[in-house]
Amino acid sequence: MKIIFSRKGFDSGSGGGPSPIIGGCPITLPIPTDHRSETTYGDLGLGNHVSVASKGRYSGDSLCHHDPMFEGGRCAFGQTSAAQTHLSNNNVGVGDVFLFFGLFAGPNGRDRHHRIFGFLQVDEVRTIGANPSLKDQPTGFSRRHPHTLGAWNLNDTMYIGRGDVSTRDHDGLRLSVPGGPVSLWRVPTWLRRVGLTYHSRDDRWQGSDRLNIVARGQEFVCDITDDHDAREWLVEVIELVCRKSD
Repeated sequence: MKIIFSRKGFDSGSGGGPSPIIGGCPITLPIPTDHRSETTYGDLGLGNHVSVASKGRYSGDSLCHHDPMFEGGRCAFGQTSAAQTHLSNNNVGVGDVFLFFGLFAGPNGRDRHHRIFGFLQVDEVRTIGANPSLKDQPTGFSRRHPHTLGAWNLNDTMYIGRGDVSTRDHDGLRLSVPGGPVSLWRVPTWLRRVGLTYHSRDDRWQGSDRLNIVARGQEFVCDITDDHDAREWLVEVIELVCRKSD
């Protein structure tokens, strides 16, 4: 069994700033795009939020890459190119869990930090290929998934399964150390023991519970098959994501 820490949503490089936390609710903003999308920020009710977060660069009329897609307790997530090769090389598949994280900030852009905002427990993997069509659209989702539109690489792949998005900024879903740089994470002690792809260098770790994450990269994989502590932690995180009140 594997956990995949999957970076998604607005940040300084994609969109121009963090996604907002408003009234204790993290509102993740999909990255902007100008192709392979039929969904605008306005379609998702995010027009005002994206305008503020991007300082007017994007609006409700702007297209977005609506992925991962959550609906009805399910999630559909697409990946391609080098990031998908990394997932394939690490044998990510049915039974594994994606923990989606992104950059968030409180009112007036204060307290920028990374936090987990959603999860996907994979029960189906589809290799769609370079020329997807409507037949590749997963059932149960009212909007067209971007990885079923246009031309992609040969390894265009979709992961589908149980999933949800957090509606509260629970402290247990926060990754960045309070008061520290965004890239310095507070992590469970088992993570260094089991290892995390792209983070094998000793100088990235401070003791057993602090990790300086790489500046870029989308998918970080750890194999928790034989680790009881890691499995318990994952159950707790999923429960927090699904919890709709404090």
